[in-house]
Amino acid sequence: MLSKFEKTKIVMKTKKAAGTFVIALLGGLIAVFVYSKIFPGEERVVTTTVTQPINFANMPSGTDITSFNFVRAAQNSVEAVVHVKTQSTRQSYNPILEFFYGDGYRDSQPVLGFGSGVIISDEGYIVTNNHVVEGSDKVYVTLNDKREFSAKVIGTDPSTDLALLKVDAEGLHYIPWGNSDSLQVGEWVLAVGNPFNLTSTVTAGIVSAKAKNIGIIQDQYRMESFIQTDAAVNRGNSGGALVDINGNLVGINTAIISPSGGYAGISFAVPVAIVAKVVKDLKEFGVVQRAILGVSIQDITAELAKEKDLDKIEGVYIASVRDDGAAKAAGIKEGDVIISINGVNVNSSGELQEQVSRYRPNDIVTVVVKRDGKMKQFEVTLRNLQGKTSYVSADSFDSILGARFEEVSGSEKTKLGIKNGVKVVELKAGKLRAEGVKEGFIITQVNNKPIYSVEDLGNAIKRTNGGVYIEGIYPNGVIQYYAFGLK
Repeated sequence: MLSKFEKTKIVMKTKKAAGTFVIALLGGLIAVFVYSKIFPGEERVVTTTVTQPINFANMPSGTDITSFNFVRAAQNSVEAVVHVKTQSTRQSYNPILEFFYGDGYRDSQPVLGFGSGVIISDEGYIVTNNHVVEGSDKVYVTLNDKREFSAKVIGTDPSTDLALLKVDAEGLHYIPWGNSDSLQVGEWVLAVGNPFNLTSTVTAGIVSAKAKNIGIIQDQYRMESFIQTDAAVNRGNSGGALVDINGNLVGINTAIISPSGGYAGISFAVPVAIVAKVVKDLKEFGVVQRAILGVSIQDITAELAKEKDLDKIEGVYIASVRDDGAAKAAGIKEGDVIISINGVNVNSSGELQEQVSRYRPNDIVTVVVKRDGKMKQFEVTLRNLQGKTSYVSADSFDSILGARFEEVSGSEKTKLGIKNGVKVVELKAGKLRAEGVKEGFIITQVNNKPIYSVEDLGNAIKRTNGGVYIEGIYPNGVIQYYAFGLK
């Protein structure tokens, strides 16, 4: 039991605590009142759970995520992407069989290949990659509705890895041309193709980069200015479509970089700006009218700028110029830096190649270069690979053989102990490279007839309907023989 004194002590403590609480409460109310008078414009921030519409940077303002999908683009594309099947027969030549039976050619077993293609008109024109149909004897196209057609190869362009096919059909679904120039990094795209021999398959990604030169095309005059994406592309997708979100064609899927051979997050497509020009040339001429400046170029890096004492890292550096090239004829020199082509700035070899690839021989372009820190403008008349302004024919012998030739000098004849010959000075995709011929090889005989000039070589090839038997010598004195069919 508590004494009267102890009870009185507890009551006093309780009253004291209550008084303290009341004083603290009054102090807090006074502080709030004073704060509101001193800072009358301040407002409290209140969080809410109201869902706001999400906009995509590359879409029209006001387009929200709930109304955005790839269905329309996919529907506009899958019916126009085809499966391409090829069949080829490899020929081998045996001189012993030639000696005993008069025919040294023997056919091996058929080799099958697969890829994709894109219908670009209702008349049956189809674009695919050159590497899909290269060396093929027969090409077949299967539509998404399972109909199959035999396709004719209208023409090929190894420099861009493109080919144009034609099937006898009308009223086909096709993909309209888009605009690869306006395509932006970060923009959504779809890759449509036939991976692993499946019917048309759609994958989505974004544009990761533009004007990429990756050195994958095995051609001396390769034209690489790829659109890089992260849309999934696998074996069999080659030649398929890259489309924008409206279903318009912006590229032809061509390559992947992969340590395993399967998709590893990076794929590349030829931009439609290049595709359209190649298609136009192949339709009209059967061969691409390739225009070149006649220069060797390098991307400008910090190291190169320091080495060459360049005041700014911009443009494309000219490492050398061809004696018979368009650039030299116009007055452009080694060491100049190309800034623009017809008003379009170029800051990489890919961008420069893409701009020049849009033109034909004899077209005039305005080239701005920087020389000794000053801008200079030149009007350049573009030339073909042979250093001429004329168009080339699809059936010209140098196009068939895939090479450029020069007559052999007297001193070289004396050194090698030969009386005649024509030297291979440049090689690209064609019959000679396919057979293993190297630059520097001197052709002395074709079908046992001596060759004294480039004209002799052309006439010998034109007179041949079947197989070609070439004898020649390399600069080291090694004599070599090659044989191949022209068809």
